[in-house]
Amino acid sequence: MKLAAYQSIATDIAKRIVNEDFHIGDKISGRTLLAGQYAVSPETIRKAIGLLKSANIVTVSQGKEIKISSLEQARLFIAHQKEMDSAYSLKQELELLVKEKEEIDQRFHNITNKIMQYSDRLKNIMPYNPIEINITATSTIIGKSLQELNFRQETGHLVIAIRRGTHVFIAPDPNERLWENDRIVVIGPTNCIELVKMFLKK
Repeated sequence: MKLAAYQSIATDIAKRIVNEDFHIGDKISGRTLLAGQYAVSPETIRKAIGLLKSANIVTVSQGKEIKISSLEQARLFIAHQKEMDSAYSLKQELELLVKEKEEIDQRFHNITNKIMQYSDRLKNIMPYNPIEINITATSTIIGKSLQELNFRQETGHLVIAIRRGTHVFIAPDPNERLWENDRIVVIGPTNCIELVKMFLKK
């Protein structure tokens, strides 16, 4: 996570306290000298010191004297920053996963459409729309292959794809076994879809 300049400076000073570059009771340079050290404006230093003061790491006298007051609070401040960084990293990772899922869903949709349009195996059932059905934990077909189930003959529908998590099996092998939470995509007479659902539950 990219911190604002004053937050980065506050974190750096806290680290220097923990590393014992500064000790409890030490007076650190005034705002003008700190601004020169960090190559920022005095206002940025003011905000950084204000942040440290609110965390009880330093005290600021009326004469603007800055004094180190707590090593423990400096440690807690750094730990908090690390937690913030970790939370931000997880948020970024989640956003990437959501984006990947959206891309996979779109790819899945595109592939099933192409199968409908171009596959010779499906040329006689082009009028039918693919239907996606979830395999629940109570289904008795879990662990059985499409061939063992004699799926097409029993239901009149063809399994054109199996979605398992982020993986998609297009035109699955007859020996492919079905597992809980698999989502199968079938094509067949729409007026017989209830037959498929009953078959999956029996």
